[in-house]
Amino acid sequence: MIAEMIVVEGKEDTVAVRRAVEADTIETGGSAINEAVLRRIELAYERRGVIVFTDPDVPGEKIRKIVAERVPGCKHAFLTRDEARGKDGLGVEHAKPDAIRKALERVRSAEPPAAAAADAEIAWSDLIDAGLIVHAEAASRRERMGELLGIGYANGKQFHKRCVMFRITRTEFAEALEQLEREGATS
Repeated sequence: MIAEMIVVEGKEDTVAVRRAVEADTIETGGSAINEAVLRRIELAYERRGVIVFTDPDVPGEKIRKIVAERVPGCKHAFLTRDEARGKDGLGVEHAKPDAIRKALERVRSAEPPAAAAADAEIAWSDLIDAGLIVHAEAASRRERMGELLGIGYANGKQFHKRCVMFRITRTEFAEALEQLEREGATS
């Protein structure tokens, strides 16, 4: 049984999560999260902790941002786009149980932005040097690096923010970059 409450978007996500693990969920009902749901998430965070586990798409990221701003310090789990892809679209509900378990095993703790910024090790210039921004293959490189680091796909600005928020160390970053290069990604 996972101790934390898992925040998902809808009923089908709850079904998929429960196929993979024993856990309790809170459904947001989409990106228009109402005040009552946010209060339940705050209470869950205080009592048990919270893992935000949303779809790897724009609405999912919007929900993740809303919850993280309201409940700083919550944990985050990410699926890759490939893991979340189904014949009817992209989402947690399409992921296989193994992919869900893997995402929940690689959960990341977020720090409030001010606290994380003080400890940030990854600089914007590191992203440039790694070919994760201002590079012809930057988007695909960021996608794979996000998988390797367990922080999901994001545009350049959000990727940097996640590196800071999740306190990605220079060692973790270098190891992931080395793996990316071994896999033959162009730099």
